Amino acid sequence: MTDTQKIPMDKHPDCIFCKIAAGEISSRKVYEDDELFAFHDISPWAPVHFLIIPKRHIPSMASLTEADAGLMGRIMTLAPKLALEQGCEPYPQGGYRIVINTGEQGGQEVHHLHVHVIGGPRPWLKG
Repeated sequence: MTDTQKIPMDKHPDCIFCKIAAGEISSRKVYEDDELFAFHDISPWAPVHFLIIPKRHIPSMASLTEADAGLMGRIMTLAPKLALEQGCEPYPQGGYRIVINTGEQGGQEVHHLHVHVIGGPRPWLKG
C-alpha cells in the first residue's frame, strides 16, 4: 500500500457510516460540514427520521472523551435546526425525539456514533 492509499486514522475501512460520510455509498444527505454529516435513515420510523454522525470514526457514546465535548455540543445544537428544516413542527406543540443507541444491549447496530432525530405527526412506526 502506498502512502496515498493509506486509510486515514479517523476512518474505519469497514464502517458503512464512514463510507457514507466519504461519499463512497450514496445517501439522501440532509447536512454536511467539515466535522458532521447528516442523512435520512433508510428504514424510517416516522415522517422525519435522519441521522447525524461525526465524520471521524467514533465507535459509540462509550468511546467519547472530554475532547469530544465540543463535537457533541455541535451535534445537539444542530439537531433542532435540522429537525425543523426536515418538517418537524416547532416546540412546544411539535417536537422530535433524539436517540443515541450505545452498545449491543443498547440497540446499537452500526458501531459508529450516530444520533437519530425522529419526529413528525404521530403515530410513528416505532418509538
